Amino acid sequence: MSLLQAIIMGIIQGLTEFLPVSSSGHLTLFKILFDIETDTGILYDVLLHVGTLAAICLVYYKDIWRLLAEGCRIVGDAVANVVIFFRNRIKRETESYRRVICNGYRKFVMLIIVSTIPTGVIGFFGRNAVALASEILIVPGICLIITAILLFVADHVRDGNKLPKSVTYTNAFGVGIAQGIATLPGLSRSGTTITACLLCGYQRNFAVKYSFIMSIPAILGALVLELTELGEVQVTPAEIAYYVAGMLVAAVIGYICIKTMLVIVRKKKFTIFAIYCLIVGALSVGGYFYMA
Repeated sequence: MSLLQAIIMGIIQGLTEFLPVSSSGHLTLFKILFDIETDTGILYDVLLHVGTLAAICLVYYKDIWRLLAEGCRIVGDAVANVVIFFRNRIKRETESYRRVICNGYRKFVMLIIVSTIPTGVIGFFGRNAVALASEILIVPGICLIITAILLFVADHVRDGNKLPKSVTYTNAFGVGIAQGIATLPGLSRSGTTITACLLCGYQRNFAVKYSFIMSIPAILGALVLELTELGEVQVTPAEIAYYVAGMLVAAVIGYICIKTMLVIVRKKKFTIFAIYCLIVGALSVGGYFYMA
């Protein structure tokens, strides 16, 4: 892989991770059509996602900081309740327990955790199938067509008003399943999860925020899993430089696209992306049979 190819892939990742057209699908198509081999499996794909993760952290740093702080307080209150439980039993006291989920951000933390569980399970057990699917042109083509359908649905679903306090854990689990399935190349993660959020009644701006923030543990988990399985693969200094360049490009463009995505969802402008996905998906499927 050359520096130019690494930068182009960074541009593709930054544009397509947050715009609902599937970053994995476009990266797969790019590598298949131009016969690009990174020599480190899907590690570079994961590192590109880390680049766009940095963009998420920049846009939502206030929310993320508050979520981390409230997460620590949840743990503290939970431990305190365990102490109170045993103290009440041993000393026969009636000390009141602390209310653990006492504000919207604490509920937000729990919703993210619930969403991460099915995503992690699907991602772990389905990673080999995803890697195999990434080598077959017809798979991203079909998945892009499915993405187009989901985007049409997102534009026509009734506006919801759910914020963290009114979102149920069942809603969060369902959105987590959607994110896990969206690891297939061609299924837009943002498009799939935002559509799932809207179908569950999330308020539109919150659906975007939830979709992007819930991707953080999934991306970090994928990175850890890929690093543990890297084994004896050798990465040259030149490749490291290429990877860093691609990550930086993905982060900068991703930051711009998150801001754009907020406007798209609020104004219900998914249709143009749906048409694009439909065309690219149809061309990919046609290309598969033409090349067969």
